Amino acid sequence: MRGSRARTGVRTPARTPVAEPPGPGAAAGVVSAEEAAQVSSGRRLARWTPAVLLLGGVAFDLATPAPYTASPFFAAAPLVAASLFPLRQTILTTVLALTAVCLLAELHGVKDPTQAATEIATVATVSLLALVINRVVRRSDRRLASARGIAEAAQRAVLPVPPARIAGLDVAARYVAAERYAAIGGDLYAVQDTPHGVRLIVGDVRGKGLQAVEVVAVLVGAFREAAEQEATLEGLAGRLERALRREGARRAELEAFEGFTTAVLGEIPRGDSTLRLINRGHPPPLLLPGDGEVRPLEPESPALPLGMGELGGWPDRVTELRFPEDATLLLFTDGVTEARDPHGTFYVPEERLRGLRFTGPGGLLDALVDDVALHTGGEASDDMALLAVRRPPGPNGTTAPTPHTDRSRP
Repeated sequence: MRGSRARTGVRTPARTPVAEPPGPGAAAGVVSAEEAAQVSSGRRLARWTPAVLLLGGVAFDLATPAPYTASPFFAAAPLVAASLFPLRQTILTTVLALTAVCLLAELHGVKDPTQAATEIATVATVSLLALVINRVVRRSDRRLASARGIAEAAQRAVLPVPPARIAGLDVAARYVAAERYAAIGGDLYAVQDTPHGVRLIVGDVRGKGLQAVEVVAVLVGAFREAAEQEATLEGLAGRLERALRREGARRAELEAFEGFTTAVLGEIPRGDSTLRLINRGHPPPLLLPGDGEVRPLEPESPALPLGMGELGGWPDRVTELRFPEDATLLLFTDGVTEARDPHGTFYVPEERLRGLRFTGPGGLLDALVDDVALHTGGEASDDMALLAVRRPPGPNGTTAPTPHTDRSRP
């Protein structure tokens, strides 16, 4: 500080799949790891900022002419420390800043006591504000951590992570919330081993927020019960339809009820290589045979989402097709297909995944999540629920494939 010198004047933020050839999935995994390293490096550098400000203030005071002051450096150091460190380290930074101000005043001799006192008082006042800010920031961090813990517990309760192996099938699931600190929203997935085979669902509830989460809980609960009891996939869809209708009638304000859900229901029976699907207004799943090809599983006829059955009386139609060994069934919500890059171009998963091969369902989903983030620049606009089921080759699969042609039945 020069305000008290003998001279006159005052200075004032791998999962790397095996891909052949290298493509967006593999590249995205590398980008994700690099970004994580950059964020970690940035945080480490930021923690040195208070010390740099203190040392810079001392150097500035000693190296510059009398009309300049280093007090802004000493005032800024506690403010920066308040947002980066806990209370003890913030207090230490405050003490060091005040000590530096006083020692520099003593070193140069107190020529102007009023100006020296003013600068010391300024640094002291800012330091006290920094301690208050530190308490507010730490309290907010604790509340945020508590809220995130509750959200994660809710996700585990409503959308538990499925086992990696179900009835001889390899399974992986991911949920990626659009909101940074949200863990669950209106998308859903579930997979269950039943007497009728492995049954699964991926869906997207209309709307967002707590009401959408409540509908997710209703649908997942209804699916787990009906999947065990209903002999057909059509019957399972009917049970979910009635569950949504019952939930809507139970609520007093029907307009507050998220009234419909797009969904794909699937069934992989034991004993053959059959895959059965019902699509209720949802983006079509993809079949990856394992050779780099990608096949969209479009429904033969469009159908209304679950919860809108009263608008149409036609029966559900099951699409039945072959699910060969080493093939992977990929289901996802429209957070994938409606993701856009900065130029407004939609993400097309079948184009981005074509020509790639992955180590398993988990590697596929990791690559897809990373590639969507790469496509959007990290600015996701909607949640994503993803489910991948692979029928492994050889004796580990459910059974040897039996040849038959794709067909549909009412």
